[in-house]
Amino acid sequence: MQLLSPLALGPLTAPNRVMFGPIVTNLGDDDRRFTARHTAFYRRRAEGGCGVIVTEGASVHASDWPIERLPLAERCAAGWADIVAACRPHGALVIASLDHAGGQGSSAYSQAPLLSPSRVPEVNSREVPKWMEADDIAAVVAAFVTAATTATQAGCDGVEINAGQHSLVRQFLSGLTNHRGDEWGQDRLRFARDVITGVRAAVGPTKVVGLRLSCDELAPWAGVTPEMAPDIAASLCASGLDYLVVVRGSIFSAEKTRPDFHEPTGFNIGTCRSVKAAVSVPVFLQGSVVEPGQAEWAITDGVCDGVEMTRAQLADPDLVSKLRTGTPEQVRPCTRCNQTCQVRDARNPIITCVVEPTTGRETEDPRWAQPTSHPRDVLVIGGGPAGLETARIARLRGHRVRLVERREEVGGMARIAGPAGVFVDWLVAECNRLGVCIERGTEAVPQPHEVVIECTGSVPGARSYRTEGNPVIVDIADVRSGAASVPTDGAIVVYDPIGGPIAVAIAEELGERAVLVTQDNIAGNELSRSGDLAPANVRLQQRGVSIERRCVLREVHPDHVVLEDRFGAGIRRVPAAAVIDCGFRLPAPALDERNHRAGDCVAPRTVHEAVLEGRRAAAAVDR
Repeated sequence: MQLLSPLALGPLTAPNRVMFGPIVTNLGDDDRRFTARHTAFYRRRAEGGCGVIVTEGASVHASDWPIERLPLAERCAAGWADIVAACRPHGALVIASLDHAGGQGSSAYSQAPLLSPSRVPEVNSREVPKWMEADDIAAVVAAFVTAATTATQAGCDGVEINAGQHSLVRQFLSGLTNHRGDEWGQDRLRFARDVITGVRAAVGPTKVVGLRLSCDELAPWAGVTPEMAPDIAASLCASGLDYLVVVRGSIFSAEKTRPDFHEPTGFNIGTCRSVKAAVSVPVFLQGSVVEPGQAEWAITDGVCDGVEMTRAQLADPDLVSKLRTGTPEQVRPCTRCNQTCQVRDARNPIITCVVEPTTGRETEDPRWAQPTSHPRDVLVIGGGPAGLETARIARLRGHRVRLVERREEVGGMARIAGPAGVFVDWLVAECNRLGVCIERGTEAVPQPHEVVIECTGSVPGARSYRTEGNPVIVDIADVRSGAASVPTDGAIVVYDPIGGPIAVAIAEELGERAVLVTQDNIAGNELSRSGDLAPANVRLQQRGVSIERRCVLREVHPDHVVLEDRFGAGIRRVPAAAVIDCGFRLPAPALDERNHRAGDCVAPRTVHEAVLEGRRAAAAVDR
């Protein structure tokens, strides 16, 4: 594979063309330093064979404090040195990402004004930044130079300057945010060139200097467009770059840089191809590339020289190693759900992965597949993600495993709703490869010698609304499984007291027939954490979905429902031929209180908790 071939990046050579990008992790400490968690996190990707590891972006100047635990470059020397020492034995190049969020930052932590080329309010917080004066500009350029020196003296193989999303450098390049009439506005590339030339001179010819460049701000009325990008890229490369990463996004499209599964994979392919044709340095493709086949094609077809596969390596840190051994089918797939790897969040969550919960927890989690010294017979009841992962890990540990699913198909709701179907398929394939005995379409009958683990899922919760007559009310799980259907004519009320993706998805499919009822001020309120909140509401509007906001469902009649405004604005009737209930679920009743349990039968949650608890249950068999 070309993907696994070496790639020269200026003075150095990466062992392969797979990059792990500078994703925000929240693994730092309260003093804004890299920690042992960071070291273990990057070591794991290096052990798995990644060729180029770009560490989490570090703020180059104290004026930039956009996230509470984001590293500050002046405090990162020891952390960078530890990361290099952990990764270098495995052959990966370690590149330090240097950043300044500018007007897309926050003053919540620094209690100081944001710095920006012009006084353009931050889209989410509405905070108006300070117009940077000449001495502010000089100080930040100097800070990039100092940070680059610190990183390379700590042992990093080079630095990557961020001119992509959440970047002051991009803000100077863009007409969206640079409204200046002075020399930095008349020549919008000047700030970026000054940073690049200063960094290049500081690190010298033996280190790598890269640039992450937004080549499509998705705002053609004033922003950088794909048509402009090749000339911008060529000009900046001439200032001393060794590689370029093509990304997209701006202040109005933060969610488009690393979007979820609603966007197609490889969305930057066309732009990347045109940029590569205009420059003489290696170009990396970024843009939801999670499948090795697509990454290989992009290189062989001349789209790029290397591929950033960050989320793919959150899902499977051994991606490159598995490709080397000729077993690509064993690569654990990324579902692009963004549910736990998107951590720009007021909760300060630690990065992890729905399908690989040890991501971000490398210093805490045990070796799940460590062989047992006492193999036992294990019965797993239930074939959803929790049951399949329990069976997989128990078998890897050396136990004899039987999994029983009363339905004809394994996978549970994860197979038929949301993006996790590909992961379910992988779990089934791995269980088959490892020799797990899977029995479908039958009830489990435990044998006296078997350790029993219940992974029986959830059941519909109690309904809080009244019914009159014989209305059509169906549970979303029954709709998705095909066990129930809705009338072919008339409005369908989609009741969503949770504010999550399941109701939004079925409403999208129903289109103009759907009336989405939510107790929140905005549909799909909980989608804000995955970055899909605004896009989801756009999709709902495009599909013609009616939305009843701030409402609670009180009564269901054969031809209408009664809604009550949460804030006392009255009661109203809405015509409806049926109701799809997307409400809260409850754990399935225990079959035997003495059994181990995992997943939704403990408490209904997400695939992430199902997988994690499945692993813990499998490890508990030894005890």
